[in-house]
Amino acid sequence: MEKIRPLQDTQGQRDSRGIPIDRVGIRGLRYPMQVRDKARSIQHTIATTTLTVDLPHHFKGTHMSRFVEVLGEFGQELRVQNVPDLLRELSRRLNSESAHATFDFPFFLEKKAPVSGSPGMMDYGVRFDAELKGKRVDFIATVIVPVTTLCPCSKAIAARGAHNQRGQVTLSVRFRKPVWIEDLIALVEQCASSELYSVLKRPDEKAVTERAYDNPVFVEDVVRNVAARASREPNIAWFRVEAENFESIHNHNAYAVVESRKGRRRAK
Repeated sequence: MEKIRPLQDTQGQRDSRGIPIDRVGIRGLRYPMQVRDKARSIQHTIATTTLTVDLPHHFKGTHMSRFVEVLGEFGQELRVQNVPDLLRELSRRLNSESAHATFDFPFFLEKKAPVSGSPGMMDYGVRFDAELKGKRVDFIATVIVPVTTLCPCSKAIAARGAHNQRGQVTLSVRFRKPVWIEDLIALVEQCASSELYSVLKRPDEKAVTERAYDNPVFVEDVVRNVAARASREPNIAWFRVEAENFESIHNHNAYAVVESRKGRRRAK
């Protein structure tokens, strides 16, 4: 019987270029995930995942299969509360000083139309960004919220009507205690001309249109409105808010961003 020779560990070979790598790993892996849901306790979703570690200058490569192996050891469906332990295990198994994980996933809410009460499901983008450096874990939660904005200038100068457009607000936060995704979404929606719905009957469409007309906002107003509300939330330690309007009468978009003046305080 032929003796099986041990396979060469190419990734473990030494590299002579003296250049460390900040992050190396896998990207674009879809994986089942559980997140807290205010209405139903738990929501099951599918996250697009990035997992990385740092690589010292003397190693040629990392062991890519270990990222998937470690993720699988946390079960067929990852829970958010397990993310810090996941980072620690990645760091241990891959002999790294830091580890990083990003989870992008859709989050669904049932919303009732403002007049008819007709129910419909709305989806929002959510991203969790977690990083381990030494013994400290930094966690950032991000919500991506579609909204309606109506132009104050157009309303002021036009004899009939005013142009409006759909926009997108991205709010990222560090927090002192866990926050509800639903609460972050609601904070953003209250800062635009109107929130969006998936189902609108004619009375609802009239109400939403008139609400937006009565509450015109520039993209600058949106980020300032969100920043003002976020600043008043004692549980938010840091935030960054971006707003982009997909302009209806221009071939470009309007954009604004505000970052917290509270400083880059890290969540424990």
